[in-house]
Amino acid sequence: MALTPAPNAHADARFLRACRREPVDHTPVWFMRQAGRYMAEYRAIRARHSLLDICRQPDLAAEVTLQPVRALGVDAAILFADILLPLIPMGVQLEFAAGEGPVIHNPIRAPADVAALRRVDPRESLGHVLEAVRLARRELDGQTPLIGFAGAPFTLASYLVEGGASRNYVKTKRLMYGDLETWRALLGKLARIVADYLAAQVEAGAQAVQLFDSWVGALSPDDYRDYVLPYSRLILNEVRATGAPVIHFGTGTATLLPLMKEAGGDVIGLDWRIPLDQGWATLGDGVAVQGNLDPAALFAPRPELERRVRAILAQANGRPGHIFNVGHGILPDTPVDNVKAVVEMVHEFSVVVGAGLVPALVPALVPVPASVQEVAA
Repeated sequence: MALTPAPNAHADARFLRACRREPVDHTPVWFMRQAGRYMAEYRAIRARHSLLDICRQPDLAAEVTLQPVRALGVDAAILFADILLPLIPMGVQLEFAAGEGPVIHNPIRAPADVAALRRVDPRESLGHVLEAVRLARRELDGQTPLIGFAGAPFTLASYLVEGGASRNYVKTKRLMYGDLETWRALLGKLARIVADYLAAQVEAGAQAVQLFDSWVGALSPDDYRDYVLPYSRLILNEVRATGAPVIHFGTGTATLLPLMKEAGGDVIGLDWRIPLDQGWATLGDGVAVQGNLDPAALFAPRPELERRVRAILAQANGRPGHIFNVGHGILPDTPVDNVKAVVEMVHEFSVVVGAGLVPALVPALVPVPASVQEVAA
């Protein structure tokens, strides 16, 4: 599993510098779900092992973590795991059903269900994940930073209450609005294990961590403030005390960005539904940003993909603290060559000038045909 050292291979790597909003030689780039079904190397392992089998075997999890570092030349590795893993030792019966995604066979439906969730120490109950962190860090140390991660309380709660993925989160909101005591008990338990789990990943060797609140965009700002923010803030404050940079990410969060900043995080993730410069302006000073290429753009012809990469870099405008990423995870069947090309584009189109980066000029994203111009005139 040995890797060839990268030119920025040290504790002060460009990814970690960007998390701290320090000048870098090139904009760092990595991808959510950069290890996954779009890679032949990963499919070869999945042909012999289930997702949970990989997560339970530290050598396999570490190997999958390293695959995109070798193949793509990204500036950070992210641990291969799943956000729902901490629920298993709590007593949740979790299955990844073919074609359906995660299915929870004992969903939360009543106060007694929350009371039945075990309080566990992730250093013991999730030791296999922490060993994967140690193995991956051993291979990456001095080369590429390693990111650990966990799911945020609202996103975990939505899976627990809905019994799986959802489009409208009716069951989750019914509990949230209708039984505040049970909701608080549930999120309190989840916040405690997630804070401990992320801290344990840092202790095991993760150099940064990301809190995934993938489904929090289903909430209004008022609901986020009243029902979610205190629990995310508890986690983010505790983990930040470890000294590792913390990335706070959600999707559909354009209206929640100021509140996410209030909750905490050194870096705020932006999805593709808001222009990067607008999202950063909304957040204001004091945080770095991560994002925000539409994952579907990775299917675009190379010239279109290049224009979009240039546009995002132009919106960042050389400001220290930008980490290039997709706005959510890489999709299955994404062309690997396009992902690798984005890494090369980001590094090529961002160059050092003074205290920051100056992106290459970006052409118009979509040229306006002459016929349309005539009609408009």
